[in-house]
Amino acid sequence: MLIAILSDIHANKEAFDACMAHARRQGAERFVFLGDMIGYGADPGYVVDEVARHVAKGAVAILGNHDAAITEGTGGMNAYARAAIEWTEGRLGAEQKAFLAGLPLSAEIDDALFVHSEASQPQHWIYVTSAHEAERSLVTTQKHVTFVGHVHRPQLYHMAPGKPAVCFIPSPGVGIPLARSRRWLAVLGSVGQPRDEVPSAAYTIYDSSRGAIVFHRAPYDIETAAGKIKAAGLPAILSARLFIGR
Repeated sequence: MLIAILSDIHANKEAFDACMAHARRQGAERFVFLGDMIGYGADPGYVVDEVARHVAKGAVAILGNHDAAITEGTGGMNAYARAAIEWTEGRLGAEQKAFLAGLPLSAEIDDALFVHSEASQPQHWIYVTSAHEAERSLVTTQKHVTFVGHVHRPQLYHMAPGKPAVCFIPSPGVGIPLARSRRWLAVLGSVGQPRDEVPSAAYTIYDSSRGAIVFHRAPYDIETAAGKIKAAGLPAILSARLFIGR
């Protein structure tokens, strides 16, 4: 089965639609949304409704820290993130907030684990930015592959028995077989706010039958997405950074 995995959409309708369309062209049969549907962008209601619609049809959605902030507060967030959540809170209805509040911290499909942040303590929103965090996440589960988001920069870690985790940066569009002799942790890029200096939206397709993944990039209408952020009166950095992917 081809599973399209989208993380950190961040209320960016244009990037979200581009990734969904791209994934369908690749033959995606199922969707997983890896958290942070909202925050930063100007279309939170649209994204929440679309994700909820897909969940009703069998998709999986995971709670992200920005999603949780709607009901749990913005403690620990920087000023830009807090401003976006405060703006977003007033634009979501009760049903949309209830949907976000009901999302799980993790989910499993066959031999894969899905979580927004580091898997050993997902409620603490730890970033996987080094082999240290990757190893801590990998030893938590016996699943063959773990998918996380939160970092906004694509990375892939693998760990053989008795050896430390190793990281490499995947190339877009290149299939990567996930050897059964190792365990794997894929850190997805962001759909709605990439931070790896590539402005195109990022998502991943996992072939659960073959045990392989492909990291994809999808160009989208950045001008429109950025213009909406500016028109909403959100912090200027949230629109400016879309053009540079940082």
